[in-house]
Amino acid sequence: MSLHKTLGTTLIALSAVLSLSGCPTQPIDRQAPTGSTVRGPAGTAVASPPGRQGGYRAADLKDPSSPLSQRTIYFEYDSSDIQPQFLHILRAHASYLAADSAASVTLDGHTDERGTREYNLALGDQRAGTVRSFLLAEGVPDSRLRTMSYGEERPLDPDHDESAWALNRRVELVY
Repeated sequence: MSLHKTLGTTLIALSAVLSLSGCPTQPIDRQAPTGSTVRGPAGTAVASPPGRQGGYRAADLKDPSSPLSQRTIYFEYDSSDIQPQFLHILRAHASYLAADSAASVTLDGHTDERGTREYNLALGDQRAGTVRSFLLAEGVPDSRLRTMSYGEERPLDPDHDESAWALNRRVELVY
């Protein structure tokens, strides 16, 4: 068998495995979730808030003017991609976690109610994993991060419409 034919057969088999491995047991409205892609540049240092040298402190978690008080990252339907408008929030949390050796966080992944329970648990885990990967890339030690997926089990809004679903597709940073 030629190398070209072997390579082609391998690619076809790999494509089939990848396309079947993420299929939900029940159909949902859109395609299966994409990979854990982080949109936007990673590795950029977080600027300290105006007038402050040395970054963030634990008190900033309760200060409404601090990005650390924002502890919810929202996602598009059927996606685990971090949207650009949340990058500054995650960078602030990364700065705080990297600087405070006593700080740790749990990343709770959530979904809306659409899809099977198993699918939603996997998607919630994928969302939490994407946020975790981003924080690791920003210099947060692995020992300070924990992930958890609740799938659709803990909705912020129990209604059954797009505005409720948009609130339920999230990762919460729990200190």
